[in-house]
Amino acid sequence: MTIPHTPRVLNSVSLVLVLAAALCPVCNAGETAVFFRGLNLNGPAVVIDGNPWEGQDSSNYVCSDKAFEAQNVTLVPSTDTPRAKMIRSSRWNGNRVELTNIPNGTFTVFLYVWEDNRSETYEIRVDGKTVVPRFNSGKAGQWQKLGPWHVDVTKGAIELTSKGGAANFSGIEIWQGKHDGSNDPPITADQLTFFEARIRPLLVKHCYECHSSESEELQGGLLVDSRPTMRRGGDNGPAIVPGDADASLIMQAVRYENGMEMPPDAKLSAAEIADLEQWVTSGAADPRNDATRFVRKKIDVQAARKFWSLRPLADPPVPHPHDADWPRNDIDRFIAAELDKHDLHVVNDADKRTLIRRATYDLTGLPPSPADIRNFLADDSQQAWEHLVDRLLDSPHYGERWGRHWMDLVRYADTAGDNSDFPIPQAYLYRNYIIDSLNADKPYDQFLQEQIAGDLLPATSDEQRNEQRIATGYLAISRRFGSLSDNYPQHLTIEDTLDNIGRTVLGMTITCARCHDHKFDPISQDDYYGLYGIFQSTRYPFPGIELDQKPRDFVPLVKDGQPGESLAYAMAEGYAEDAAVQLRGDPEKLGDKIPRRFPEVLGGQMLSNDEAKQSGRLQLARWLTTPDNPLTARVIVNRVWQYHFGVGLVNTPSDFGKRGLPPTHPELLDWMASRFVADGWSLKKLHRRIMLSRTYRLSSQGEDNPVALQSDPNNDWHWRFNRQQLDAESLRDTLLWLSGELELGTPRQPHPFPAADKWKYTQHHPFRDSYDSNRRSVYLMMARLNARPFFTTFDGADANASSATRDSSVTTVQSLYLLNDEGVHATAAKMGDRWMQVSKDHNERLTYAFESTFGRPPHEAEREQVTQWMRSMNEELKTTHDASNDRERAAWSAFARTMLRTNEFLYVE
Repeated sequence: MTIPHTPRVLNSVSLVLVLAAALCPVCNAGETAVFFRGLNLNGPAVVIDGNPWEGQDSSNYVCSDKAFEAQNVTLVPSTDTPRAKMIRSSRWNGNRVELTNIPNGTFTVFLYVWEDNRSETYEIRVDGKTVVPRFNSGKAGQWQKLGPWHVDVTKGAIELTSKGGAANFSGIEIWQGKHDGSNDPPITADQLTFFEARIRPLLVKHCYECHSSESEELQGGLLVDSRPTMRRGGDNGPAIVPGDADASLIMQAVRYENGMEMPPDAKLSAAEIADLEQWVTSGAADPRNDATRFVRKKIDVQAARKFWSLRPLADPPVPHPHDADWPRNDIDRFIAAELDKHDLHVVNDADKRTLIRRATYDLTGLPPSPADIRNFLADDSQQAWEHLVDRLLDSPHYGERWGRHWMDLVRYADTAGDNSDFPIPQAYLYRNYIIDSLNADKPYDQFLQEQIAGDLLPATSDEQRNEQRIATGYLAISRRFGSLSDNYPQHLTIEDTLDNIGRTVLGMTITCARCHDHKFDPISQDDYYGLYGIFQSTRYPFPGIELDQKPRDFVPLVKDGQPGESLAYAMAEGYAEDAAVQLRGDPEKLGDKIPRRFPEVLGGQMLSNDEAKQSGRLQLARWLTTPDNPLTARVIVNRVWQYHFGVGLVNTPSDFGKRGLPPTHPELLDWMASRFVADGWSLKKLHRRIMLSRTYRLSSQGEDNPVALQSDPNNDWHWRFNRQQLDAESLRDTLLWLSGELELGTPRQPHPFPAADKWKYTQHHPFRDSYDSNRRSVYLMMARLNARPFFTTFDGADANASSATRDSSVTTVQSLYLLNDEGVHATAAKMGDRWMQVSKDHNERLTYAFESTFGRPPHEAEREQVTQWMRSMNEELKTTHDASNDRERAAWSAFARTMLRTNEFLYVE
């Protein structure tokens, strides 16, 4: 018999029954997990959630860790009596628990942990695999049920271990099959009816305005529009403790207890409070299984992408200025077009002596020798300047000079920066990598990729593999903090990493979004933790701290294809996982997990399922250097311009956001960035293009152009060249070069740190050694917490943070240093000796002194003045120096000291 199909209308009771069936895991699961065993590791047998647990005398586990019990500690959140008794008794000091007598098959493991005193941070492993890389136990009384961890048992046992801080293992729960971790029994029809009729409407009416995913402003970090968020709670802890109304914060709030009053405008009726109490006491059955999320504000991505720095990289046409004869290349045409708009005229070109001193300091950080100057002056060919630039770019000193610029940005140091400032003997390998890469003109995109993910890039030889691993020293030198191994502040190191990548590579202050959405730029808190998870999934080397002195997790370098003895301070893959939002930046208060991805305004690409099995650093490295990324090329091109001219086209070189300054020449910036990418990301080609422009070769003297000096005193439109002060490294290196003591060449060995087994550094007695040498300044050991006085005096870089620009101060302390420092006096004495050795003729000596120090011979008036001064000095010295040779040496030494205090020596025109 055929039954005709007719529409069916469900009454409210039938609908509830259907919904209950849909929510019941037993009714719908093809395979369900079955409770297998519970173990109370330091207490009697108990019954929890209706399941029998074995006690500490069970023969089904092995554990030799210490026993601990504190039944008087108040648990947070509170729980039922049997579970509380199990939690408050635990094993610690290790830990290692071997679960035995388990048949082969798939099992699910849960671990109960708790904190009886102060917070600890530790790692948890199951069968040797890290399942929780950094667990923070929280405050006294807090407990958690960790898992689920699915294990395929093949040898009859499962091992759980911890590493790091003191872990309290209370109990272990084992299920046969795969279990999702929910302990809630299926919702009955009556429970569902009660919730839908009495509880959901109450929450919607009185709570959702301030505590739902649709709220305009979330109050107290609490969402009550889903079961997971209510149980996770907000700033004050879980909102409900199922079965315990008195311990549930939501009940205290609606009762107006303990200083809480919710809703704030009027107290709920007695009947409504009674309904909530009945719901919580009966287990808080709740069908809203999917956790909700609150997004404080929705960034208008399309509008944000219209901001100048976030627009796609353009390739603007080259303009045609009024004076078509003045430009020597296209850079000049962009500059001249802007000068035309502002009715400005350029100054004359600089002379050849000025240019060779400018270019030599610019590209090598050293002065030209008198021989270099004479050779350049003698070259009358049209290619003389081009040949000079090429020769300087080919110099090994180029990498030393421009490597120091990069080290400023990545806050390079040879110590860790923790309270004890532990040494990092292997850091020099990364320093040398920088210098060697720049000398080889390694493409900038490759240079970045290797520093972010060199260990994950393919390699064709041991040498290349080692080089790429060493390159990740960029991430490894991120600052370390604190002195305690327990509750180690790893989140601050990751924050430092993200801050440096953001500022150095992208010109973005992304870490402003750690605690909340960026207030000015289109970077959300989700964007921040999407990136954070990449580095939470990465293993950083550990340099040692006061209470954990032994370095570990350094990366072995390969020799003849073999995990070798040489180690690099470098990165490796860790336990791949997404990071949870740290509510208000507090790592102990975690919100939703954010899938690893890139900022939405720059594409928002997420890792695929396969990619998510790794940290995501490789994908980050490729994303940073894709030609579609509008920031990376713009930022580095602007930096190169800045280091050549003293100021960037964007005068906030590490902030291309709304709080930064816009470019003075936006079309020129994009044109150069486009050429830079088209040229294969070659930095040397970029240098060449800039330095061959006529703009670079202008004189720095602006007094002859009073109109421009008045209307554009900051030289924003480049009508002249900017005079620049010698930086600290160039000044020190020049002093050594002039004295003949400078040792050239790249050192290929570490600094003479004490052996690691001798380290006893503390926050009260941190590492303070300083290893002097006559090497170039870039090779000196640089400590984070113990800056050298010379570099502090002359505006050296701060090794604790990215230095996009350096101060260019003129202070009394600098003058006094050059006047009185014993080292400067010793240098001047050696300079005088060198000048005397050049020739016995006074005029020849004087010419060499001026050429080596200023890059030019003395004027006749200067020659006469110095000669007269020498005579008078000789007479004065007769009272203290008997021998004429001693008087002569003293006079030339005094003259050298005078030269070192002049503006002409201290500035590059």
